[in-house]
Formats: sequence, C-alpha cells, structure tokens
Amino acid sequence: MHEIITLQLGQKSNYLATHFWNTQESYFTYSADEESLVDHDIHFRPGIGADGSETFTPRTLIYDLKGGFGSLRKINALYEVDEPAISHGLWNGPAVVQRQEVIQQNEYQRSLEEGLPPPRLISESVRYWSDFNRVYFHPKSVVQLNEYELNSSLTPFDNWIAGEELFNLLDKEHDLLDRDLRYFAEEADQMQGIQLMAGIDDAWGGFAAKYLDRIKDEYAKTPVMFWGLEENIKNIPREKRFMKLSNSARSISEIASQASIFVPLTLPTKALPEYVVLDQRSQWEISGLLSTSMESMSLPSRLKMQNSSRETFGTLTNCLNVNGNQTIARLRMSIDQKPETNGDHKADVSEVARDSRMPVHNGGAELFDVAEQNEVSTLDMDFFPTETGEQSQRRRSNKAPHVFGQSESSRADEHDGDQDNFQTYDGYERARRRAAGLPILQRTKISMAFPLLDSFPNIFAPVSTFPNSISVSTSLSTDTTVALRVKDLQYIVGRAVGIDEREALSNSLGEIAEAYEEGWDSGTDEDED
Repeated sequence: MHEIITLQLGQKSNYLATHFWNTQESYFTYSADEESLVDHDIHFRPGIGADGSETFTPRTLIYDLKGGFGSLRKINALYEVDEPAISHGLWNGPAVVQRQEVIQQNEYQRSLEEGLPPPRLISESVRYWSDFNRVYFHPKSVVQLNEYELNSSLTPFDNWIAGEELFNLLDKEHDLLDRDLRYFAEEADQMQGIQLMAGIDDAWGGFAAKYLDRIKDEYAKTPVMFWGLEENIKNIPREKRFMKLSNSARSISEIASQASIFVPLTLPTKALPEYVVLDQRSQWEISGLLSTSMESMSLPSRLKMQNSSRETFGTLTNCLNVNGNQTIARLRMSIDQKPETNGDHKADVSEVARDSRMPVHNGGAELFDVAEQNEVSTLDMDFFPTETGEQSQRRRSNKAPHVFGQSESSRADEHDGDQDNFQTYDGYERARRRAAGLPILQRTKISMAFPLLDSFPNIFAPVSTFPNSISVSTSLSTDTTVALRVKDLQYIVGRAVGIDEREALSNSLGEIAEAYEEGWDSGTDEDED
C-alpha cells in the first residue's frame, strides 16, 4: 500500500502536523457519489475500537514535553487505556498520588465532542496544538516525555546537546524504535517512507538527529522526508540568536547526510504577499501558512495509483538529488488569486476523466519530467531560512541561483489541459541535461484545491465570497541558495561554538556547501577550487 509513517517531535512540529492531519481527514468521502483522489491507507491505519467498531487513525508518533499536549488524552471516544497500577515497592504505608492539573478543553473541542457546529477559532483561543485538532489518534501514537516541562524557565529544552542527551537516555532505557516505531512499521505492507517533522533550532534538533540515526540503522533503505522547522530569528536577542543558529548548524550537519530529502522551513524574512495576513506571534497562524505549502507539495505521494504510477518519496528524491549528495531542498509557494480557480475542494473525478485534453495519471494528477528551456517557475513565498542577523563576510551575487533539480506541484479544482506542454525524460535525456548543467524538472498537476477548514486560521485574503478552498502552486528545489545558507552558518559556528567541536562542525558544513555550488559533481576528481 506504500504506507508513510510520520514522526512529530515537539511543539513546532505538532502545530504543523495538526494542520496536516486535519487536512487529510477532510479528504475522506462518505457518499457513493463522491470519490477521493487520495489513497487514505497511505497515512491512516485500520483498527478496532474499544466497542469493537472499526477505526481509522493516523500512522503517526507524537512526541512532546510534559504539559505540551494540552487537553489531548490517550483515552478518547475510540479507545480505552487502562491506567498502570501504582507500585508500592518496599513501602508498606499508604500511597499519595499527585496528579497534574487537567487542562480544560476549549469551546471548539467541546463543540466537536458534542457534535455541535464549532465556533470560529481565533489566535487567542488556541493555547495548544490540540485546541484545533479534529482527528482521533491511537493511544500508542501519544508519547509524553516527562523529563522536561513545556516552557520551563528552570530547565528549558532549547539546547541541541540537551536533546541529543535525552534521546540517548531514553533509547538506552526503552529502545525507542522497538517500543514506539516498530508497532507501526510492522503493520505496513510496503512502506513508502518515513515523514519526520521537528524543530531544528532547539533541543528537538538534537533529539531528531539521533532518532534519524537510529532509523537509518534499522531501516537503511527506507526514504526519509525531513521537514525541519526554524523560528524567524530577525528580532530576537543576539545571544539567543547565536544559540539557535548553532543548533541549526548542528542539525544540518547531522541530518543532511541521513535524510533522503531535508527541507528547512521558516516564516519568510521578506515581506509576505498582500493576500497573506497573519499574526507572527501566533504559532497556529504561522504553522497554517507552512502547512499549506508542505501539505500541497507532498500531496502527490498519497494519491491513488493509476496507470501504475505515483510520485513517491523515492521519485521525488531522484528528481532533487541530481548529483548524489544534494538532500537539502528549498520550499516555495504561491496562491492563485483568480476567483474562478477557488471553490469546493472535492474534485469531480468523473468530469476530469472525460476531458480528452487532460490525460489522467495518479488518480487525477499529471506527472511529468519536464524538458522546456524556460522551465523553472518563480513563486511568491520562499520558506527557506536565510537570516542570520549578522553582516555576511562574503559579497552577495545578484546572479540568479542555479537550479540542479526542481519538483513543482500545482493544485486547483480545475486545470486547463492546454496551459502546459510537457515532455517526459528518458534516461538519455536526463543524462544529457545533467551534463549540460540544465535542471532536472518534474511537474505534477492535481485536480483538487487546498481545503480551508474551520480549524484553519483566516490568513488568506478571500478572492471570492468565503471560498471553501484555494488553488496552490508549490516547488521544492536543490539550488545554489543552499550553499550560501550553509556557508553563513559555517561563519556563525566559528564565532559561537566551543573550540572542542568547532573545527569538525565547520569542516562538515563546508563539505555540505560544496555539493550545492555550480559546477560541482560528486563523480569528478577535478578540484574546482
């Protein structure tokens, strides 16, 4: 079934993943007249609830600190979990149980449980990521780490090394892969890959790097798609900024060599387009914007297979990692502002199939490798982190970035079949373009717009009266911008990291940056320096 297992590590990733799962839940259809383009078995697993009824829950593991789950509980309407018995040990006296104060549900969650129309959410009503969650999770999906408490001022979980040490401690005691991940992996008939979401500029970066290392030991041939979240550091104090940049540098050094695709994400430093209006203090709104791009870009990997084809993590990696050592990718997005392309997000598959202009692949998606000369699309928002807050020691070039590989995805309720003329590469054409220094491109068109749910923040200016969905274009690319970012972090490392690890980390970053310089090829012995 080409299943994908998701790992969510920490607050930032859980905000992003909650939007992601809400969107997946919206793709389910409950009428014989409707057919979803999405293969739900890829991200959801069947099961049996406490009352014997069939359930369908996400294939995911959710890690967070003590107090980070908000009102979410292991016990829900689908499953019952027995509380562990209290062990008295050698103590023969009475036991006193101290329980943490229960966090109460907000009005939105209470309305969902009671089957009532939920009220409109605003930033002030979202205190935790669970406040806007619409999905039931299996009890084994919820993993609380009690060693640290959310937002603790005494023991903050903000240093990369602290996350690394916590993983080593827990893995030594419990074997986390065996305790947590294996349950979901063994259910998969033919696992497509693992999707990992984590902050990389705090302690979760260290935790995620060690987790990924263990995953590659156990599942060496399984592709891993890593979404690495960073805070916008433009207006934070210099000492904290240096720590976050050092954390990001360590994460890139460790993760880039292990992940199949590694996508660093942050709120764009440059001004957002006029049609985006969000509160930059709200993690709910920021993650909503990021999830729009992340969910749209990865959508082809979960479409129903038709004509024996689907864009998997493997085919995406093949497009982006052109020279064999280019795993770090840059995510961009635009929202179509034409009113006629925005509306109901449930596509009419039968209408698409009857349109002779539009060949149907992947259950409503067209998948091509492109061989046009004026090919690389330019989009409005760039989520790749570039800000360091420091004056760069290198002179910036005004030259456009050189693109090695780019995958583009556009989604709308309807696509004009004549708007693009695509050509499929064979092996010879791909080799020819690579030798000529031309980008390897792949484009996918999907006849299903991005749904705007009641759990989603109102961050996009309406182009019609309360549209139910929006048309989105996204791209992932490997290009020379990555080299500039890594070199900037290499410069920060020279100033902010202790001498005992400075040289090794700096050298590692230098090697990573070389892979994204124009003219570099992992197969050549020539010295480009």
